[in-house]
Amino acid sequence: MRSSKSRSRGSKNRSRPNNGNNQNRVFDSSGPEGKVRGTPQQIIDKYNQLARDALLANDRVAVENFQQHAEHYTRMLADSLREAEAKREQHEAQNRERQQQRDAERVERQERDAARADERKANQTEAKPVDPASAPQPEMAASKPADDNGLVETPESKPASKPAPRKRTRKPKSNPLEQAETPDAPEAAE
Repeated sequence: MRSSKSRSRGSKNRSRPNNGNNQNRVFDSSGPEGKVRGTPQQIIDKYNQLARDALLANDRVAVENFQQHAEHYTRMLADSLREAEAKREQHEAQNRERQQQRDAERVERQERDAARADERKANQTEAKPVDPASAPQPEMAASKPADDNGLVETPESKPASKPAPRKRTRKPKSNPLEQAETPDAPEAAE
C-alpha cells in the first residue's frame, strides 16, 4: 500500500499536514495479481471482482487472498469516513457555538439600544418645555432714529437698478526701446 504521491527531491523535508486516509486519495496496491491503482472504493471493487473470478476458477486460496486485500481497504475507507464524520460534527459544533455567541451579542446589543432609547426618552420628559412668553426677553435699544425700523438692509430690499458698466483700462504696452533708455536716464542726470 503505497501512496501514489511521492516526495519530490526539491521538497527540502517540509512537513505537510497529514490528511489521514482521505476517501478520495489514490493508492497503488501491490496485490497477488499485480498493481491495483485507485481510490479505496475502486480498489475494493477491483479485489472483489478478482475474488469472484478466482471463485469461478475454483482457486479458494486466491479468493481468500483477494478478500483479505479488499477487507484491508474496506477498513481504511471506514476509518476515513469516520474521521470525516467526526470533523464534520466538530465543525458543526463550532458553527453552533459561533451562532449562539452571535445571537447572545445581538440580544445584548438590542438590550443596550433599548436602554439607551429609554434613557433618551427619560431625559426628554425630564427637560421641561420652555414657554417662549415666559422666557427672558432681550433688552431693546433705548434711542432709535425715527427712520430706523430695526430691519437690516439687504440687496433684495434695495430698488432694482442696473449697475453702471465698469470701464476697463488697459495697461499701456511697454516699448523695448524705451526700457533700454530708462536705465541710462539716471546716469545722464548725474
